[in-house]
Amino acid sequence: MPVEESNVNIPVRGGWSRRRMLKTLFCSSAVMALNLDPRMLRAGELADGDLHFLAIGDFGSQAPPQAQVARAMIKYVDLLDRTPDGLLLLGDNFYGRVIGGVKSGRWQTGFEMMYPASTFPNPCPVVLGNHDYRDTPGGDKMQLEYAKKPGTRWTMPHRWYRRDYNGADGKPLMTLLCIDTNLPSVKNALGGRKEHWPTLTPEQEAEQWDWIKQQLDSDRAPWTIVMGHHPVYSNGAHRDTKRLVEKLGPQLEAHGVQLYLCGHDHDMQHLELEGLHTSFVVSGGGGQSLREPKVNERSRFARDVYGFTHLAIGPKRMVVRHIDIDGKQIHAFTKYPDGQFEIQSD
Repeated sequence: MPVEESNVNIPVRGGWSRRRMLKTLFCSSAVMALNLDPRMLRAGELADGDLHFLAIGDFGSQAPPQAQVARAMIKYVDLLDRTPDGLLLLGDNFYGRVIGGVKSGRWQTGFEMMYPASTFPNPCPVVLGNHDYRDTPGGDKMQLEYAKKPGTRWTMPHRWYRRDYNGADGKPLMTLLCIDTNLPSVKNALGGRKEHWPTLTPEQEAEQWDWIKQQLDSDRAPWTIVMGHHPVYSNGAHRDTKRLVEKLGPQLEAHGVQLYLCGHDHDMQHLELEGLHTSFVVSGGGGQSLREPKVNERSRFARDVYGFTHLAIGPKRMVVRHIDIDGKQIHAFTKYPDGQFEIQSD
């Protein structure tokens, strides 16, 4: 059964060997030379007692951009001088076949050492992407099993689950709903009809929809974030996900969910749709090859760029920032509990 938890504030295409990966990660002075933008510390944007999360999707490539993004994240956290409350992993955590299952060295090079506990000591909530199902037979089960390993920060107690976070005053501040968007209809839309490409079963899909409704109907913190791999709305290469638009979108709106966070499209986006309460954020620049998104009237930001997303959450507002591999803030907006938002000017 899915798990509800409380947290009281507390990647192989391209033939990259382990040695070459570690060399890229730790020894490239060019990658480490970051020009961190002081605007991200502008007065009023960060407050004592905020919850802080970094988020990345589509990162498990074991190619140089994954290491570049990781180094940028470490430098960024150093400059913030705040310990993140979690690292949100938005799926496609491993590209290519993982040999050795939970004993594979890729767990070290692609997660434990890549995003070290010295920077990210708290639980790292994970959702599954389509490559986590399709590239390694049983890859979804492998990732669920690794989460049981003592001492790991890899947090995935079920395919869908809930975590609650308290603010500095000990009161509930944020509810995080982590869901599995690998639905049979989503696979078909991606061209997987004739492939042996595992997904949730129809029975699991039905169970998850019931669970999502139950969670959204229940008592929640002032802020609710729903996190999955596939976008509901996107101007990226994969476009909108029809099934999620039909089934999840109305639930987000009816229950006043402030943010839907995902990956899948290999770009960075922020979308706002007229009349909708929810902001839609894509953070798919974690390390795999990029694809150019389109820009239209619902785009507040869309760019094919490597990077990550920073969420700073306080009682009265949430600040969402896209940061590139040079440590520069390339987009930011402030979200309010009532659904209003403001784009930050340069």
